[in-house]
Amino acid sequence: MARPRAFDRDQVLDIAIEVFRQKGFEGTSTDDLITAMQIGRQSLYATFGDKRSLYLEALRRYNTNSIVDLLDARRDATSPRQAVEALLLAFAEQAGQPAASACLGVNSICEFGTSDGDVVRINHESGQTLQRFLERNLREAQQQGEVDRSLDTRGAAQFIAVTLMGMKVSARAGADTATLRNIAQMALRSLDGPP
Repeated sequence: MARPRAFDRDQVLDIAIEVFRQKGFEGTSTDDLITAMQIGRQSLYATFGDKRSLYLEALRRYNTNSIVDLLDARRDATSPRQAVEALLLAFAEQAGQPAASACLGVNSICEFGTSDGDVVRINHESGQTLQRFLERNLREAQQQGEVDRSLDTRGAAQFIAVTLMGMKVSARAGADTATLRNIAQMALRSLDGPP
């Protein structure tokens, strides 16, 4: 008879996310994971499978939680442009803090590129959600006269998404909140068109 699990699955998965955020997939050993998660090796394998399976589940959960944060930014915004602004500025504030952790999504892209189909698929799904969120808000902002009416909303959404990724890499390299806020403001100014 199998013993019941003596740990909260989501809680230890969140711990694994933090380990992978700091060390990457290759840099993380199974011993790193079981030490941080405070579970036995057999429990790790029985619950999550191998390290790769755990990584993929961690990446999926991380990306899902990031999307929920996106939708929260829209709920609190008073206008579509403000939703895009809130997203960029909130990230600048969080990522610029000394204790901020690395972005698992961007790290996975840097580590794997296009060599792992599962990682690519997980990141593509969340990237598409971000793209749709940005395009929808930018189209609505155009309709409300908040951004340049001639703006290519698809291209602008791609630019904002890539700017966010660049901000995440810059934060990982030590950029402070003020620097990230300046980058966010430059990206927002690009939505206004010529003076």
